[in-house]
Amino acid sequence: MNHEQSRALYDRALSVMPGGVNSSVRATQPYPFFVERGDGGHVIDADGNRYLDFVMGYGPLLLGHDLPDQVQSAIQRRAAEGPMYGAPTEVEVELAEFVRRHVPSVEMTRFVNSGTEATVSAVRLARGYTGRDKIVVMRGGYHGAQESTLVEGEGDHVHPSSPGIPDEFAAHTLTLPFNDAEAAHSLFAEHGDDIAAVLTEPILGNYGIVHPISGYHETLRELCDDHGSLLVFDEVITGFRVGGLQCAQGKFGVTPDLTTFGKIVGGGFPVGAIGGRSEIVEQFTPAGDVFQSGTFSGHPVTMAAGLETLRYAAENGVYDQINGRAEQLRSGLTDIVADQAPEYTVVGTDSMFKVIFTRNGAGTQAGGPCDAGCVQDPDCDRSEGCPKNGHDIKRAETERWQRLFWPAMQDQGVFLTANQFESQFVSAAHTEDDIEAALEAYKEAL
Repeated sequence: MNHEQSRALYDRALSVMPGGVNSSVRATQPYPFFVERGDGGHVIDADGNRYLDFVMGYGPLLLGHDLPDQVQSAIQRRAAEGPMYGAPTEVEVELAEFVRRHVPSVEMTRFVNSGTEATVSAVRLARGYTGRDKIVVMRGGYHGAQESTLVEGEGDHVHPSSPGIPDEFAAHTLTLPFNDAEAAHSLFAEHGDDIAAVLTEPILGNYGIVHPISGYHETLRELCDDHGSLLVFDEVITGFRVGGLQCAQGKFGVTPDLTTFGKIVGGGFPVGAIGGRSEIVEQFTPAGDVFQSGTFSGHPVTMAAGLETLRYAAENGVYDQINGRAEQLRSGLTDIVADQAPEYTVVGTDSMFKVIFTRNGAGTQAGGPCDAGCVQDPDCDRSEGCPKNGHDIKRAETERWQRLFWPAMQDQGVFLTANQFESQFVSAAHTEDDIEAALEAYKEAL
């Protein structure tokens, strides 16, 4: 492939943007290709190269790059009426009503502008509501670029994971290994009366794709109830993708006190949201005393894009379609991995997928792995070897994935997320032929 234009653009970008990008995950080696436009389930770069796209904007593009007429018309109509007003609009009420009708835990919603802003606001809200300072996060979980959750370490022995964050911030954050119920009990036994909230992704989505072991989220729910803490589900990735309109909490049957959203709820435009029980969410100003505000919050174009995307998905069987395509892909990947790299692990659910370059898989055992991605099945022959938490993912062959596998897939015209941690996504624009083409590319690259 020719990449002369992308290389020239990257050279220009290095002079005006740190690292030549505006989000660190876009910095692929030796340089990223620059996208010119999207086309269904594909993107076309500045040099005219066409790629099968499984990044999908890192998750927001449920419907792909070509929006259905009703979604496109709603966006264009709102934009034509004026960019924004600094006043409420009916469409933000309609989107909040849609979320309340479908997501089990949500009675009220406050819209913001990013997933990070949603989790920042949820942490502040939990602390304000409970009168406590400490929060619990999963090691290997990701909750945006915020000071309270960018921490490393074990239990209460943590420190900031980035320069620029005072140690005092980390002092109020506790960590747990995902899927370790015993560790959760121990942490609450020591700190339970000081914990404002437990913040967890229902499925780890930014550090591989790791399912909860059966009963783990129920354990967190019980511990929060026993100690007066709030359970916060970060559904920025899984919201309106895993579990359909009920989100991952509906799929798993666990009801959090608060939920953070992003990505799909804005239909591909910048968005975040905090939803939950009315008595908690009403603590936000102006109804309560926990300050939260934003110039662009509830932006009418974003609200219209999100509402019409979700309406279209509800009315046109989108979830059945994309989940079926993704299962076809994961099943094919499972067969390929068993034949060519039995130590690797296929992960994912619904329309999420990934191949993790694990080192300790047990693919030669009788019975083989889960049919269409690891779901932490205790009866699976590979159960002990499959990743259970962020530490297991961190031990995988990251350099091989990033420096050899990703470029090999790019050469075959397949665009994947830039490292082996972030999830990849199937959209409504992907066809059966796209899935078969992807499987052939994986065969060649692996």
